[in-house]
Amino acid sequence: MKALQTFLEHKKSELGVELNHVQQQAVEATDGPLLLLASPGSGKTTTLIMRIGYLIEGKGAAAERIKAVTFSRAAAQDMKERFRRFFPGLPMVDFSTIHSLAFEVAREHLRAEGKGYRIIEGGSEEGNQAQREGAAAGYGFDAYGNPAHKRTILRALFQETAREKLADDQLEELSTFISYIKNKMLPRDKWSTGNCRVPHAETIAQLYEDYKNRNARELLLDFDDMLTIANSALEHNGDMLRRYQRRYDYVLTDESQDTSLVQHSIIEMLARSHRNLCVVADDDQSIYSWRGAEPAYLLDFKEVYPEAVILFMEQNYRSSRSIVAPANAFIKRNLSRYPKEMFTENSDGDPIVFKQLASYRKQAKYLAQQLQKETKLSETAVLFRNQSSSIMLMNELDRAGIPFYMKDADNRFFSHWVVEDVLNFMRMSFTDKRPDLLERIHLKFKGYISKHQMAVVKEINNNESVFDNLIRFVALKDYQEKLLMECKDIFKEMKEMPPLHAIRVIRDRLGYEKALEGMCERLGFRKDYLIGILNSLEDIAEGLETLADFAARLQYLEQLLKMAKGRRGQNAVTLSTFHSSKGLEFDRVYMVDLIDGIIPGAEDSKRGPDGSQPLLEEAVRLFYVGMTRARHHLEMIAYSSKDGERTAPSPFMEAVRNIVQPERTALQFGTDSGGKRGLAGASTGTYAASPKGVKYGSAAARAAEAQDGGTAPANPDAIADRSGLFAGAAVRHRVFGRGIIEEVGDDSIHIRFGDKPVKSLSIAMCLDKGLLEPMENPESNESEQS
Repeated sequence: MKALQTFLEHKKSELGVELNHVQQQAVEATDGPLLLLASPGSGKTTTLIMRIGYLIEGKGAAAERIKAVTFSRAAAQDMKERFRRFFPGLPMVDFSTIHSLAFEVAREHLRAEGKGYRIIEGGSEEGNQAQREGAAAGYGFDAYGNPAHKRTILRALFQETAREKLADDQLEELSTFISYIKNKMLPRDKWSTGNCRVPHAETIAQLYEDYKNRNARELLLDFDDMLTIANSALEHNGDMLRRYQRRYDYVLTDESQDTSLVQHSIIEMLARSHRNLCVVADDDQSIYSWRGAEPAYLLDFKEVYPEAVILFMEQNYRSSRSIVAPANAFIKRNLSRYPKEMFTENSDGDPIVFKQLASYRKQAKYLAQQLQKETKLSETAVLFRNQSSSIMLMNELDRAGIPFYMKDADNRFFSHWVVEDVLNFMRMSFTDKRPDLLERIHLKFKGYISKHQMAVVKEINNNESVFDNLIRFVALKDYQEKLLMECKDIFKEMKEMPPLHAIRVIRDRLGYEKALEGMCERLGFRKDYLIGILNSLEDIAEGLETLADFAARLQYLEQLLKMAKGRRGQNAVTLSTFHSSKGLEFDRVYMVDLIDGIIPGAEDSKRGPDGSQPLLEEAVRLFYVGMTRARHHLEMIAYSSKDGERTAPSPFMEAVRNIVQPERTALQFGTDSGGKRGLAGASTGTYAASPKGVKYGSAAARAAEAQDGGTAPANPDAIADRSGLFAGAAVRHRVFGRGIIEEVGDDSIHIRFGDKPVKSLSIAMCLDKGLLEPMENPESNESEQS
């Protein structure tokens, strides 16, 4: 203990670093297994570095006999730099990624077996590192003309199997599926649990494995192969395992909630002989199950290591009390977790802001207005669940002159086949004499041109309209001639249209959206994703005058997105998915697109065979990660409509609102005699402020509320919960008659009844007494609800 105190006092005077009691315990617990559960902002990296320094300075451990493993190269580099800053006089410890360690083991094993290899993934930090360390760069095709890159191989195998081209989003899903089954170490008969929507995914995965191993003298390896080969080598080669075990006396892992089963197996074998294993993790921030992360390993830690010490780092140094307390209450809704009480000694700070706008388009405009007020944009982040959300945001921020940085800029939108289709439709409006253009889209509009008919018209080289050639020289069905002439006229009209109008014509009059629906049914595409791309194109087209302007705008935004990657550290707002934001922190955070169906999504609510909802718990953790990125100001944003359809606020956002405003929950739902809240109460395990899909206080909703201790409104047709109150809705008041909601605040609602002045009414009173009924055909309204 004296050695520890001397060490801590020295570092305090030298660096100003002062550890709390739990952090000191973590530094001192050097021998045997330790699970350090670190809440967000609890100083885990500082604690880990101090522990490593103490092992060397206080316990006499050799630096080269300490192995520190993390799960990204950036994190490993950060730990190196921090260790060098804290302990400039000590030799460097062996910091690395898990993939780097696995690659070292796999390379040694393959050399011993006399097998060559080629790395078939690149373009990422781990891939480039592996290639620098001796693997040949495997891009495109090998010397014999065979595919020798993962993406190329998967595209070729899909084309061969499905007789269709593999779209970029399908490629990502298929690649993720293959990573999942390997990281889970699933046998062939369990691959179906990977839940991949790409047709023939399991067959292609097997063909992919066969393809990589077809040449015994030169295996093709992807990143996941490094892990599985290393694990197998250590498991079956006792001499190699002992050699690696003797190399290190202490093993430490960071961000271990992201560890997959195969990664955990490698680490466990490495530390098996001495059991000096320190695992730093937060089970509440495990958000990567879709790529094979195994958070259950943390919950079972005591079963594997009965002698383990488990410490809880619960003090948050990052965020204000107004953020920490609701986040702590919100995450307790999950059942599969260690019980923790995150707290902070920081001041209250700004209360969480809940903003509900009239429409999806209002969201980007609102954000631009807010960000224009900021002087230090580098301390501001806009977080969203889906990468597709970034397109409309970047378009609006650019128009407002607001610089932005994107941590994981994704250019796939601009190369997506839906975008290319729309551009090809527009090109056809300038000339209908090119069979090559028609060939790209002939199956995607209402001319119903068959492949055979297309092949015939391609052979006609008379520089005439392809539609005229189809009618004059190709055998058509009875209904086709009229349709083709109609399509020819539509294309001519489009040439002079503003791009927004043209896109709507492509979607509706030319039948492109209907064609997409058919492709989704046939090929397993996600309809909402493809329609979302079309909606984003409409957002980009808004305000532009010509089709040429639209094409130029797309090119400009694509270049802008590439440039956004280089703005790290500049005075620019950060745009990031919730996933990519983990590990980051900002003074101000805006969480956007908080609507039911996005977070949680439809997939999140699926139940397992035991009735559990692991994906829903992961969605809760993802929302929690987003909340805890904010230091001082957190704003949650939803909207009442998108693309002409009603939307409901995210049940998670409503749950946090009910935690922050408990009096609102009591007024809406009542409490039972024991004080237990109904439905969305802060102490329940449910997530929604009202049952999903129930609108305007149906009998089911009222029955549910009454059963949970709520007070059902006396009027059976009344609006029973807040989701029925939104800007633009038409309602009937029991006393004042028909009106239009203009604004909804936290406590009051503003309604215009005819030509009379706007009335301000109590929301609690309206809901409790059943004063408002929904009316048919609500009028459009662009006001906001905050």
